[in-house]
Amino acid sequence: MLEKKYTPEQMRAIDAGEQAVDMRDVARQGALRNDPMAIRYIDDFSKLDPVLDKKQKPEKANWDSKLRFKESEEFADEYLKFVDKLPPELAEDGREEELSAELGKFYKDLRMTVGKPEAELEPTDYSAPELPKLTDPIVRQQARESARDATDEMKIHYDRLAKQTGLSTSYMKRLRSKQLVSRRVVNQTRMGKIPSIYMLTVAGDGRGLLGIGEGKSAEADDARRQSLLNAIRNLTPIPRYEQRTIFGDVQGKSGATELTLYTRPPGFGVRCQGKVYEMAKCAGISDLASRVTRSRNPMNTVKACFKALLSQKDPEQISRARGRKLVDLRRVYYSGHA
Repeated sequence: MLEKKYTPEQMRAIDAGEQAVDMRDVARQGALRNDPMAIRYIDDFSKLDPVLDKKQKPEKANWDSKLRFKESEEFADEYLKFVDKLPPELAEDGREEELSAELGKFYKDLRMTVGKPEAELEPTDYSAPELPKLTDPIVRQQARESARDATDEMKIHYDRLAKQTGLSTSYMKRLRSKQLVSRRVVNQTRMGKIPSIYMLTVAGDGRGLLGIGEGKSAEADDARRQSLLNAIRNLTPIPRYEQRTIFGDVQGKSGATELTLYTRPPGFGVRCQGKVYEMAKCAGISDLASRVTRSRNPMNTVKACFKALLSQKDPEQISRARGRKLVDLRRVYYSGHA
């Protein structure tokens, strides 16, 4: 199996390494893996077990990993070879039909790629299968009418918001949104207690725009719609270093909630509280850490995180204010790698 993946020079190096290892040392010092990805049985992986191993699929005959299009020089060479093979009698007057027939046969047999003929003549179809259709016309009509009513209602609000913000309706529909806070609140008046639903939603395009919105109504659907539209209306650009993390450690405070965001190296991931994680995903931040102290109120946590993201100091503005030139050592000398 290794011979299919490695070159003969690499295989000779592997064999030399195996011969240099004493099996007594392996028996005395070797240990089985105990990590979560360890195999639960002992095997040298030299043969396929029909019970434990998955059945290998046969290689497709119409697949060629080295398939490529021909260049203009290759087409010219094939055409010259075709002309050389033509009998000189076809150049005489009155044999244009035979010449055109030979030329048509040449163009019909001409291949556009270099590789297996099956990969070009009968390519593999990777398209997804068609979705099953509803057979009952009544169910189909009801589903179509309900979807149309919900779409028309939201379309009216999107069109109105597009006139206010200048954003297109298609762009607003592609935004990533997440409802973070939902609670029942009561307003005490002289007429009694007036119950309503409060919701807080975050929205972003995943490329540096983030907004939070609040909504309150007697109906949950109305509160959800209000919070979403307010979040889209409040979209604000968030500074991102290398389009993945923040510029330095920042702090934010809302009420009794204090929050600190920490910049992290590439590949660290988003290791934050749940609310902060969703905000980072909506803003397009992939490397971030956070710490929430004092109160853990969900609403104040979201607002404190939004304030912290907006409180970043742009190094370009700092260098311009000091009259200095800013050089990113990581980007210039290490090509963006740590």
